[in-house]
Amino acid sequence: MPDTEQRPSWRQALFNRRMLVCILTGFSSGLPLYLLFSLLPAWLKTEGLSLAVIGAFALIQFPYTWKFLWAPLLDRYALLSRLGRRRGWMLVSQIGLLAAIAWLGRLSPVDHLGLVVTLTVALAFLSATQDIALDAFRREILPDVELGLGNAIHVNAYRIAGLVPGSLSLILADHLPWSQVFLVTALFMLPGLLMTLMVREPAAAALAPRTLREAVVEPFREFFGRHGVRSALLVLLFLFLYKVGDSLAAALATPFYLDMGFTMTEIGVVAKNASLWPMVIGGILGGLWMLRLGINRALWVFGVAQVVSTAGFVWLAWLGPAEADAFRLLALAFVITGESLGAGLGTAAFVAFIARTTHPAYTATQFALFTSLMAVPRTFINATSGWLVEHIGWVDFFSLCVVIAIPGMLLLLRIAPWNGEQAAIDAMPARSGAK
Repeated sequence: MPDTEQRPSWRQALFNRRMLVCILTGFSSGLPLYLLFSLLPAWLKTEGLSLAVIGAFALIQFPYTWKFLWAPLLDRYALLSRLGRRRGWMLVSQIGLLAAIAWLGRLSPVDHLGLVVTLTVALAFLSATQDIALDAFRREILPDVELGLGNAIHVNAYRIAGLVPGSLSLILADHLPWSQVFLVTALFMLPGLLMTLMVREPAAAALAPRTLREAVVEPFREFFGRHGVRSALLVLLFLFLYKVGDSLAAALATPFYLDMGFTMTEIGVVAKNASLWPMVIGGILGGLWMLRLGINRALWVFGVAQVVSTAGFVWLAWLGPAEADAFRLLALAFVITGESLGAGLGTAAFVAFIARTTHPAYTATQFALFTSLMAVPRTFINATSGWLVEHIGWVDFFSLCVVIAIPGMLLLLRIAPWNGEQAAIDAMPARSGAK
């Protein structure tokens, strides 16, 4: 960061158009992913599919893991030249998502399982493509000093979007047919679509690679050249491990709550009240705190909160299906609140770290590579979640999630030392075009 770039006051940082855009990019990114996480498992379970089959559905999220393979196309080409390199891809993927979500609810998982799998894979592909474009767009409009706050707001809007398929849609499912539930859910893609039509293409998006080969090869060469092979591999290992425990714990959260005896309406109502306001307030305060803490220290502090929130699932599983309604709802509220705060803050610091690590000439490809590694546990390891629960039970499963979160925290000693913020800033590639 240049010496001339001053840290803004919290009012200047919080109340500007860039933060509003971060809200809408987060909401648009989060809605389809949480539909696959929360609404899809509930839908499949009510249709009679087994936990093992539901857990295996995590494999349909493979586009989130492999999106770096087609990210160079988004760096190199403008899909709709009138809108620009970023906005064209954003618009097409958002229209596709709206249509795919609405169509999904018209199918039966029992009678049309193959078509359901195909459509959910397409939905994940469109969602991953939207994420590539939105991540690059957001990185190109945020100055370096606003990375922490902007990504905190993005991540918390991302998680707030999860309340639509994870709360509202579940409540509607007790009163409406699934076709109408999915249609209502699809319409929540409209705010992000309108944002895409109204914003301007960032100036940095004009720095397109000149050839497809440059778009494919140079992002990897630049990253390994800047860090050195050994340090670069440690960074990639950290990206894989930091969220693995939290991600695995959340893989079957909705079926877990149902197994604990909660109705879908109870889950929806408690999720809305126990996670929304703690998430919003905690997310904003965490983002502002990151302005002062820096990204390195935030990774430590928020990472600990993330591990503790995962331990809350162990406690709820240990309690089992409680008989006292008031107590069991209070326990559910406690766990959902902790998960919303801990996992959300951990993700905010993590995404800010990823954004800081990207080079301005290859934003889409490098961002996609790094977030793909972040998605590997969610796609492949999470696919074993149903099998693990059926063999070791909920208590041991969530205990395992806590244990496997520890290696990612230990890597912070090398990747983001507590007092190493300035060294990380000095190593950042120079940027231009952020306004």
